[in-house]
Amino acid sequence: MKLTEEVVTGDITRINLDGRLDIDGTQAIDQQFSYLTTARQGRYAVDLSRVSFIASIGIRMLLTAAPAQANRGGKLVLVGPDPMGRKVLETAGVDQLVPIAADLDGARGLLAAA
Repeated sequence: MKLTEEVVTGDITRINLDGRLDIDGTQAIDQQFSYLTTARQGRYAVDLSRVSFIASIGIRMLLTAAPAQANRGGKLVLVGPDPMGRKVLETAGVDQLVPIAADLDGARGLLAAA
């Protein structure tokens, strides 16, 4: 699993994930992801378009970051999971706690409303 970050506009940071959010992949990025998403207030678009698999440990990582960011006055949005990934997230109820956008433009809209 690889994690990169980039500022896309003003105060919106896109966090790109590439690989599998299984136990190995999640452990490889968990500390870096947690630091990026919880250490300071911000608006984060977590790009899942290159994530090929999401296990429960990956879901936990995502669900931990969202309320931590909300408590700081920021917001986190998930972006572009593939159809299987989206189904996994919806089945787990993640979409009830963390908004999911189809693409970056949709994420911008959700983050602007925050």
